[in-house]
Amino acid sequence: MTAIKHALQRDIFTPNDERLLSIVNVCKAGKKKKNCFLCATVTTERPVQVKVVKVKKSDKGDFYKRQMAWELRDLAEVDAKDASKENPEFDLHFEKVYRWVASSTAEKNSFISCIWKLNQRYLRKKVEFVNVSSQLLEELPKAEESVPSGESQSVAGGDEDALDDYQELNAREEQDIESMMEVCEYAISNAEAFAEKLSRELQVLDGANIQSIMASEKQVNILMQLLDEALAEVDTIEGKLSSYEEMLQSVKEQMDQISQSNRLIQISNTNNGKLLDEIQFLVNYMDLSKGHIRALQDGDLSSPKGIEACINASEALLQCMNVALRPGHDKLMAVKQQQHLFSELRDTFARRLTNHLNNVFVHQGHDQSSTLSQHTAELTLPKHSPLHRDLLRYAKLMEWLKNTHREKYEGLSRTYVDYMTRLYEREIKDFFEVAKIKMAGTTKEAKGKFGLHGSSGKLTGSTSSLNKLTVQGSNSRRSQSSSLLDMGNMSASDLDVADRTKFDKIFEQVLSELEPLCLAEQDFISKFFKLQQHPTITPPLAQPEMEDSDGGVPSRMPPQAEHRHSMSSEKDMVRLMMNKIFQSIETELNSLIALGDKIDSFHSLYMLVKMSHHVWTAENVDPASYLSTTLGNVLVIVKRNFDKCISGQIKQMEEVKISKKSKVGILPFVTGFEEFAELAETIFRNAERRGDLDKAYVKLIRAVFMNVEKVANESQKTPRDVVMMENFHHIFSTLSRLKISCLEAERREAKHKYTDHLQSYVINSLGQPLEKLNHFFEGVEARVAQGVREEEVSYQLAFNKQELRKVIKEYPGKEVKKGLDNLYKKVDKHLCEEESLLQVVWHSMQDEFIRQYKHFEGLIGRCYPGSGITMEFTIQDMLEYFSSIAQSH
Repeated sequence: MTAIKHALQRDIFTPNDERLLSIVNVCKAGKKKKNCFLCATVTTERPVQVKVVKVKKSDKGDFYKRQMAWELRDLAEVDAKDASKENPEFDLHFEKVYRWVASSTAEKNSFISCIWKLNQRYLRKKVEFVNVSSQLLEELPKAEESVPSGESQSVAGGDEDALDDYQELNAREEQDIESMMEVCEYAISNAEAFAEKLSRELQVLDGANIQSIMASEKQVNILMQLLDEALAEVDTIEGKLSSYEEMLQSVKEQMDQISQSNRLIQISNTNNGKLLDEIQFLVNYMDLSKGHIRALQDGDLSSPKGIEACINASEALLQCMNVALRPGHDKLMAVKQQQHLFSELRDTFARRLTNHLNNVFVHQGHDQSSTLSQHTAELTLPKHSPLHRDLLRYAKLMEWLKNTHREKYEGLSRTYVDYMTRLYEREIKDFFEVAKIKMAGTTKEAKGKFGLHGSSGKLTGSTSSLNKLTVQGSNSRRSQSSSLLDMGNMSASDLDVADRTKFDKIFEQVLSELEPLCLAEQDFISKFFKLQQHPTITPPLAQPEMEDSDGGVPSRMPPQAEHRHSMSSEKDMVRLMMNKIFQSIETELNSLIALGDKIDSFHSLYMLVKMSHHVWTAENVDPASYLSTTLGNVLVIVKRNFDKCISGQIKQMEEVKISKKSKVGILPFVTGFEEFAELAETIFRNAERRGDLDKAYVKLIRAVFMNVEKVANESQKTPRDVVMMENFHHIFSTLSRLKISCLEAERREAKHKYTDHLQSYVINSLGQPLEKLNHFFEGVEARVAQGVREEEVSYQLAFNKQELRKVIKEYPGKEVKKGLDNLYKKVDKHLCEEESLLQVVWHSMQDEFIRQYKHFEGLIGRCYPGSGITMEFTIQDMLEYFSSIAQSH
C-alpha cells in the first residue's frame, strides 16, 4: 500500500501541486467488484483545498488515472454503518450517496479518521459523522497505531505539521545547489562523501576568517589613534562655540530690547486706530446737519416742502438719539453736549408740532362747521376726506412724536378725539333729526307739527320732544297695518305702501351715510396715529368712559379696567377712540328705530333686513371694527322689536272677538297673515337673516291654526266645520301660492284640516233630507251587526218589506228635490262669499248623496232580495236635481 501511495503521489498528485494524506482500497457495494482507490488530498498552495479523489487503474497499462474528485466542503455526511462492530462498508454523502466497501476495516477507519481531522482543521466541523465510534474520533493516536506503519505515517500529524513547516527553495537557492552538485558528481550517488567534503570546506572558511581578524589588529590601533585626535578637535570646537554663544547672548539682549520697542509702537498705532474709529463713529452717527437743525427749529409746517424737510430732519434726529453708544461714550463731554442738543431740538420741535396740529384741528373744524347748514336740509352727512387728506401729511411726524414724546402724542390724540366728538355729535344729531322729520312726513308737514322755523329746516324742539310729537302724529296712522287684524280688515288699496317704501329708503340712506363715514374715520385714525404697527400702546384717551347701568351720566372706568385697556391691542385702542368720537351714533340709531317702530310695527321687518345686510358687510370688512360692533348691538334691538311685533300679532289673535249674530267667514287675522306673508316675502327676498322670518312664520301660523279652532269652537251663528273649512282652505291657498318652504308641513296640515271638515260638514248636512230613510237603514245595519243574516232582516217586524215601502213612499222625487233646495239655501247662508266654496261644497254633497243612494240600493238588494222594491227616484234624477238647484240660485 505504501508503494502504491508513493506512486500515486508521484504520478497523479505532485503534477497538480497536491499532497496525498490518506488512501483506502474500495469497491462499490452490491456491484461487480471493481477495485479503485479513494484518496484524501490537500493542495500545497494557499488557500488550502481539501478533496476526495477517486483513482482507478487504467485498463491499458499499469498506470493510474484520476477518475473523479469531490470537494470536501461538499461532503455532508460520513456513515460508517456500525460503530460497535467491524464493518468495511461506509457511505459518503455528496450530491448523492456513494456506498463503498473497503478492503479492510483498518483502512476504512484510517481514511475516516483522516477525513475527520481535515474536517476539524479546515471546515470547522461542517461534515457530520454517523455510526462512527467516538473512541476512534477522540483517541486518534490509538486508531493510528492499529493501522500499518506505512499507512499510519500517511495520516499522522507529522505529515500535516511538515505541510505547515515546508518551505520551497527560491530560484537562487536551487541554482546554488545545482552548481554545487555539478562540481561534486558523486553528490547524488554518495551523499556521505558529499557531506564530508562540505564539512571540510566549512572548516577551511572558519580558519580563514580567524586569520583575517588577527591580521586587522594593526588597523584597529591606527583607528583608535584617529579617534583620540578627533576627540581633541571636538574639545577645541566646543571652546570656540562657547565664546560665540557669549557673543550671541549680548546680541540677543539687544534684539529683545528692539522687539519690545516695536511692540510698544504697534500697541500705540493700534490704540490710535481704535481712537480714530471711535471718533469717526461719533461724528458719523451723532452729527446732525445744520439744515436739519434749522428745519426742526424754524421749519414751515404748512407747506408740503416744509413738511417734507421736517420729516427728514425728525427722522435724522431720531436716528441720532437712538444710536447705540459703546461703553464709555456717555462719559465724553462732547457726547453729553450732543445729547443735550438733541433733547432740546426734540422738545422744541415736539412743542411746535403739537401747537401747529392743534391749530390745524381748530381751523379745519371751523371750515367743517360752516358747511353744516347745507347738509341739514338733505339727508346726507358732511364728508371729512379733505381734513383727513390734509392731516395725513403729518402721519410720519405723528409716528415720530409717538416714539419720542409719548406724553405730547397722547395729549394731541385726546385733543383730536375731544374735538371730533363735538363735531360729529352736532353733525349726527342734525342728520338724525332730518331723518326723523322725513319719516314722520314731508318737510312742510313737519314744520307745522313740530315747530320748524326758517329755511334751514332746523328743529326748535329737542329730539325727545320730536319723538313725543311724532308718536302723536303716528297715532293717526296706527290703523295703517299695525297688526294682522287691521291688515285683514282693510283692502290692499288702503295700505299706505308709499309710506313703507319711503321709510325703507330713508333707513337705507341713514345706514349708507353712516357706514362710509365710520370706515373712513377708522381708517384715518389707524393711519394718522399709527395704531396698526405695534402690538400694544398706551390708550390715547385720558380716561375711557363707560355708561352707567341705567344709561345716565357717564362714569369713570375703574383703575383695573383702565389697566386692562392699556394692555390691549392697538385695534382695541382704535375702537376706544371710535367709541368716544361716535358715542352718539348708537343712541341716535336706537331712537330712530324706536320712532319707526312706533309709526308702524311692520317697519321692524324692513329694519331687520337692512341692518342685517349692513352688519354682514361690515363684518366682511373688519369683524372687530367699531362699525361692525355698533351695528351688531343695534341689530339686537331691531331683532327684539321684530320679535315684539310678532308676539303682539299673536296676542291680538288670541284676543279677537267675533259677532254672535253674523256669520264668521274668513277671519281677519287669516287674511292678515296672508298679507303679512306677501309683504315679508317681498322684504326678505335674498335677505341674510331669512332664518328669523322662518321662525316668525312658524310662530304665526301655529297661532293662526290655534285661534281658528278657538273661534270655530266659540262660533254660534256659523257651524264649526264651516269656519274650519273656509279658513283652512284660505290658509292652504295662501301657502300654496307663496311657496314658503319652511311652512310646507303646515300647508299639508291646512289641506288635511280643510278636507276633513269639508267631508264632516257634507255628511252632517246630508243627514236631514232623507232623515227617516237614514234611520231605517241604520236599524237594518244594526240588526246585521247583531248577527242577523241579511236575507232574514225582512222577517223582522220593524224592518219588513211593508215598512220599507212605507218609508220610501215618504220620499218621492219631488220631496227630495225640495229637501235639497232647502239644503242649498242653508249651505249658502253658512258660507261666505269671499272664499267661493259654495259650488265645491255642493259638488261634494252631490257625490256624498250618490254614495248614500248606492249604499241604500245595495242594502235593499241584499236584505230584500226579489222584493222588487226600489227608490222613488234614480241617480239621473238626483243629478238633474242638483244641477237645476245650482242653476236656479
